[in-house]
Amino acid sequence: MRLLIINPNSSASVTARIDAAGQAARQSGEQITTIRAVGAPDLIVTPDDARAAERAVTQTLGAWRQPVDGVILASFGDTGLDAVRGQTRVPVVGIAQSAYAMASVLGPRMSIVSFAPTMAEALRKTALGYGHGDRVAAMHMVEDASWDDPGEIQVRLAPQLLALCQKSAREDQVSSIVLGGGPLAGLAARLQSQVGVPLIDGTTAAIATLRVALGGTPQAELTRHRMLQT
Repeated sequence: MRLLIINPNSSASVTARIDAAGQAARQSGEQITTIRAVGAPDLIVTPDDARAAERAVTQTLGAWRQPVDGVILASFGDTGLDAVRGQTRVPVVGIAQSAYAMASVLGPRMSIVSFAPTMAEALRKTALGYGHGDRVAAMHMVEDASWDDPGEIQVRLAPQLLALCQKSAREDQVSSIVLGGGPLAGLAARLQSQVGVPLIDGTTAAIATLRVALGGTPQAELTRHRMLQT
């Protein structure tokens, strides 16, 4: 299984975080390549950011020439998902889509923890769009946070994010907690031992989703050998 993960923002440090999470989830025989969307914003927060990032994602994918079996879009807006699905014949999933789907398997109630209040509306909108709005029992965002490098968000804010996860596990009666935002890739594994309910990492969930989608059916075997269609 050869997967291409596209970070819809242009931050090299966030891309490195996403790649590290992907490589940690990789199984024997799998190849995972992570790239960033050239020309995208450093971080996707506003609707204008999302529109610019979608253009960058489709252009970046259009320039990719290596064969892949599936594509992952690693922002919690699943930025460019519909456009990319129209661009290729291989399966395409977003990390938000995959994280919320995994949460729905774990139980009827989830919460979302993220690094800034400005993320809340987009995270809730995505959950609603995938039909999981009634499962979102609570949302917890770090207040008044600041950073210079988006790739350092999960390091700088780890104590606050852990406290919010523990608060949610203790008070919200949830079955799982989704860590929302590409810059938080890989953090769930490091915090899990200190939180009493499952923490969901979107990158890991997306890899698991494609692993099932490509897992041994005749159609999947054909898909393995298709090039991206541009």
